Amino acid sequence: MKHLYLLGLLLLGSVAQCQILTPKYSNEFLAIGVGARALGMGRTQTAVVNDVTAGYWNPAGLLDIRTKYEVSLMHAEYFAGIAKYDYAAFATPIDSLSHLAVSAIRFGVDDIPDTRFLFDANGAINYNNITFFSAADYAFLLSYARRFPKLQGLRLGANVKIIHRTVGPFANAWGFGFDLGAIWERKGWRVGANLRDVTSTFNTWSVNTALLEEAYAKTNNTLRGNYTELTLPRLTVGVGRRWRMGERLGLLAAADADVTFDGQRNVLVGSRIASVDPRVGFELDYRQLVFLRAGAGDVQRIKDFNANTGLYDRNVTTFQPNAGLGIRISKFQIDYALTDIGDQAQSLFSNVFSVKAAF
Repeated sequence: MKHLYLLGLLLLGSVAQCQILTPKYSNEFLAIGVGARALGMGRTQTAVVNDVTAGYWNPAGLLDIRTKYEVSLMHAEYFAGIAKYDYAAFATPIDSLSHLAVSAIRFGVDDIPDTRFLFDANGAINYNNITFFSAADYAFLLSYARRFPKLQGLRLGANVKIIHRTVGPFANAWGFGFDLGAIWERKGWRVGANLRDVTSTFNTWSVNTALLEEAYAKTNNTLRGNYTELTLPRLTVGVGRRWRMGERLGLLAAADADVTFDGQRNVLVGSRIASVDPRVGFELDYRQLVFLRAGAGDVQRIKDFNANTGLYDRNVTTFQPNAGLGIRISKFQIDYALTDIGDQAQSLFSNVFSVKAAF
């Protein structure tokens, strides 16, 4: 009992030295989405995902993969190429009832100039003192899915994820979390649910205060030391169905809704308890070889500029329309998505490419 008491004091001391924060937007790079197919359909994948990207959207969807191995790669750039988003995943069955997948995601800005020592000791500018660093977020997901013969139509899946975030030599964080997913299929209809960060995801930040003290002192800002950041759970529910239109054409329709529990957000349905962000998407295919996609979501109310008053005083509703296409050639599938067509939303448009191989 004495040893347990001392251990408790040590743990309390460690917690006291490290702040625990619960920001509204945490690990948001994991909310961008993966795969040009999904992005072209407005990120409506929770119920209808059926390939290796299910490790991200809903791990229960891994059980719809019909080949022994499946690999996917994606690259996208944002803010005129300043930020780069990369994704890679691999999936394979374990046995007739279960599937396994691993995924890796990186979202980063590279070659950021560090100008702290631009002026030398004599006050002269010395460009040779400029160094460069990267600010990047990484996520590694291990996904497992299993079907249960006694529960027909039901598939369950789970993710274990490790997160690593870096801001050059100044700060870095390690975190971990869990996701749970399910898909139920009956009479052609599919209903899916994915609960991200089910136990809250922990990111523990280590800040190199020695490198930042001088810069913060000059700007009269408070330098925060080590702290732990919590990502609260997020529930995504979806429904979808595919109809055959003759012998050659097929139409897939899907709808998703993101439900967050971290206070009111600027979404279509917002409240202090929960906020709901709905999305819709469609995919028209020709013999499952050529695909045409469209989707919309991210409905927001924003202030718009009023030319008569010179103020941002008009409330307008914006949304993000997306489109895409894909083609399957033998064992390979190439997909393209253009997000935010016509610049309807606040976010900038982006061209997204992904490739998938099944063998």
